[in-house]
Amino acid sequence: MLNTKMIEESMELLTRSNTCSTYKMGVDGEDGTVLYYSVCPGISVMYNNFHIEKGPDRVIRDSNSFSIHYCIEGRIEAEVSSGEYLYLGAGDVLLEKLDSKYRYCSFPTKHYHGITITFSPDEMDENLNTLLLNFSIDINRIKETFLSKYVPFVIHEDVIINHIFEELYKIPELLKYDYLKLKVIELLMLLRVVENKNGNYKNQYFYKSQIEKVKDIKEFITNNIEEHFTMEELSQKYDIPLSTLKKCFKAVYGEPIYQFIRNYRMNIASTLLIKTDDSIIVIAGKVGYTNSSKFTEAFKSVIGKTPTEYRKTVIQTE
Repeated sequence: MLNTKMIEESMELLTRSNTCSTYKMGVDGEDGTVLYYSVCPGISVMYNNFHIEKGPDRVIRDSNSFSIHYCIEGRIEAEVSSGEYLYLGAGDVLLEKLDSKYRYCSFPTKHYHGITITFSPDEMDENLNTLLLNFSIDINRIKETFLSKYVPFVIHEDVIINHIFEELYKIPELLKYDYLKLKVIELLMLLRVVENKNGNYKNQYFYKSQIEKVKDIKEFITNNIEEHFTMEELSQKYDIPLSTLKKCFKAVYGEPIYQFIRNYRMNIASTLLIKTDDSIIVIAGKVGYTNSSKFTEAFKSVIGKTPTEYRKTVIQTE
């Protein structure tokens, strides 16, 4: 996933203060930004915002450090070993050692917002170690409990852990630096609760061949939105078992394939309603609907307004 070394070597430094640095990367209209806070010696927090497909280049740190990643929106993809992939979606948390030898991370939906907290025990000073001990926090035990040599540990939608990360987005800027310290300690304490149910968590992996087929299917259906294909047809065309197609597509793109293509069609339709003078029936046909009533129903379920209402609203606000 993301780490400090990756950010420093792959992204452009925009601003730097005593407590916070801002980094940016971008190409062909896509972009990513990171706000980096050095909370105290050995602990850093990064707020990650990416609207780009390929993430920063992977940099392996031969160190005793580890990171905790939280996804609040979008998806992140990581190749964790040769030919195996795992995914983080909204509400998921991943712990990893920074010498984990997977190749890269990317954002398959070109949309990712999340937080990375990195712990470097070798850099922590005596005061911090004493403080952690006062809260019965053993950094090395946390690392040994959750992290094998090369395999990340994923926690899916744990309400207790997610609450901490969600609060990190609500901190007033004036209080952020000190408040981050408190929330990081609280997070480390709560990991002991997760530790007690460690056996309930299992990583779900997909092979590279499966991922490539699913991405080909996504390209095929989005390039042919005027046509409709059944799951069975796609399964046969790309030689992938139906159950694998369903599971893998949802893992990569965060929603079932039918929901994905419906949302995609309606977003294309919303753009056509704004940027063209085409009639609603013509636009419906361009996104695969021959029945205008069914198109209107689908559009309202996704966008929240009928096509007519949407077009009028946008025109009135311009």
